[in-house]
Amino acid sequence: MEKLTEAFVQQNPVQMKTSFEAIFDYHNQIVRKLFEKDDPFMSKFDQLLKTLWERVQLNPGLNYDFEYDQIVSFGEIISTHIVSAYANSIGIANQWLDVRHLIKTDESYRDANVNWDLSSQFVHDNIDFKQQQVYITQGFIGSTINNITTTLGREGSDYSGAVLAHVLNADSLSIWKDVPGVLNADPRWYPFAQKLKEISYSEAVELAYYGAQVIHPKTLKPLQNKNIPLFVKSFLDEELEGTVIRTEESGELDVPVYILKQDQLFITISPKDFSFILEDNLSDIFAIFSRNRIKINLMQNSALNFTVCVNNVRDISKLISDLQKDFVVKYNEQVELLTIRNYTDASIQEMIQGKEVVDSQLSRKTARFVVKESAWLFH
Repeated sequence: MEKLTEAFVQQNPVQMKTSFEAIFDYHNQIVRKLFEKDDPFMSKFDQLLKTLWERVQLNPGLNYDFEYDQIVSFGEIISTHIVSAYANSIGIANQWLDVRHLIKTDESYRDANVNWDLSSQFVHDNIDFKQQQVYITQGFIGSTINNITTTLGREGSDYSGAVLAHVLNADSLSIWKDVPGVLNADPRWYPFAQKLKEISYSEAVELAYYGAQVIHPKTLKPLQNKNIPLFVKSFLDEELEGTVIRTEESGELDVPVYILKQDQLFITISPKDFSFILEDNLSDIFAIFSRNRIKINLMQNSALNFTVCVNNVRDISKLISDLQKDFVVKYNEQVELLTIRNYTDASIQEMIQGKEVVDSQLSRKTARFVVKESAWLFH
């Protein structure tokens, strides 16, 4: 879907056709295995793909984020239609709901903010468990008050679940992942990752804030507000215990947690007149980051410099250009940001041994290192 969006915005008809065909073939293989040729759902499926193709025949606007939301959202719509239709066909009676009629947001495309009052009203208007026990809907997407599709940002599907759980006063929320639970590191780069059996909301928020991939901070807050436990389980093996995130009584971490953010940009910002970095400078700098919708992963300042680590996103050059109007800007590419929560001297040594450290930051519980990109090797 993202490749199709890129091709659409760039008006590359060859790549658009290739991307669309890949989307069609992928989903078509699934529905052909699940449904007979004469099943009524087949015509619904064809119509969904036709609508997507017609959407990318329009002329793109200048707002990439808007176009992204209108196209990428089809992935959730198509997949949930398939799941709902198949579940009904095997006797799991359910009602398919368009979450865009439930979750209302502002117009911050690709990272929309939920309008809680309106969303609560629409959820209660459309969901009645006395009438229907099972509903199937989408994550990740919502819509504005004018019914324009939006998406909820990174880990938006989990967040959708948290929004619905909060509004419906759920007993619990379960999120199914391709991992056995919340791990103390991503096993794709750290082979000795361990599962955390139970952690508190606040610790989970800390881990997510630093970039842990399993749960996003905005997913946890609506659950914490109503003390709704979150179960993170594996769809690869439903018998595994998983991880539960709940009240502060869940205790402290007993192992270090390693969080790696790759493809980072390390930026040093200095006043052009060699004056001190003061509150006015910082206010101007933060305003520029906010305008460009760039989130800061690490920051620290000295008398003459303010340094940050950010994701090296597609439009980062615009941020650099805006900063250079008033400041001297230097930056390092091909760096990574490593965070060790609940660190020990041994854990730091294991991680940074053989690494070129560009910058570091230590607090009572957290150690952070900006390091040059290189292979992560462990013995």
